[in-house]
Amino acid sequence: MDIQKVTAEYRLSKWMQVIQEKQCCGQSVKEFCRDKGISSNAYFYWQRKLRKAACAGISKLEEPVNCVPEGWIQLAQGQEIKSTLDIEVGGCRVTVDAETDPELLKKVCRILKVL
Repeated sequence: MDIQKVTAEYRLSKWMQVIQEKQCCGQSVKEFCRDKGISSNAYFYWQRKLRKAACAGISKLEEPVNCVPEGWIQLAQGQEIKSTLDIEVGGCRVTVDAETDPELLKKVCRILKVL
């Protein structure tokens, strides 16, 4: 067991509690630090350390995050992209391209939403 690693994790967890408490209290950082007897420099130092730790944890995710909403299709890299978009809802099919009037498309979408 690495005592330095355990100590660092303990400090991070304690400062996480302090920073969460500050977020919930509604005070300014200056007022909160004065009431708790800590320096604002220490507060911002540990806030920065916590953000870095959180970012490091996010970057270590093993599985890629699925950014494609359910029912949508992920385009493969290098796959040719069509210059038109086909929208199919309840048996109605709408084809949209660069020349499609945006106002007309809005009206069609409102009607399809009601269906």
